Amino acid sequence: MPRSPLDPAVAARLKRNADGLVPAIAQQYDTGEVLMLGWMDDEALHRTLTTGRCTYWSRSRGEYWAKGDTSGHVQHVKSVALDCDGDTVLVKVDQVGAACHTGDRTCFDACELPLDGPAAGGEGERA
Repeated sequence: MPRSPLDPAVAARLKRNADGLVPAIAQQYDTGEVLMLGWMDDEALHRTLTTGRCTYWSRSRGEYWAKGDTSGHVQHVKSVALDCDGDTVLVKVDQVGAACHTGDRTCFDACELPLDGPAAGGEGERA
């Protein structure tokens, strides 16, 4: 792997997939609304941390993209955190416009799946 542009302590914590990527969840900072999931490598995370704009790695196009460069739907970074395992990034953002490429506010509001089983009946968690 090429030398990481990240702080060595951060780079050491990241658990990347075989393609050198980690999933990055974008969440609206003030409401907690989950907006989207993208992918970041070390360079995309570095750009996100240093520019104040979310930058992702496009697996389909094979290039970096800063959210909003073409759509105007920018994600202004408020905070960035790694999960306890170092295999997921959480970016809290102030989303301008739609987060989803379909034009929806989030990528998760189009199709809620039906629950079937204990959770659907309101019985709560079981040990």
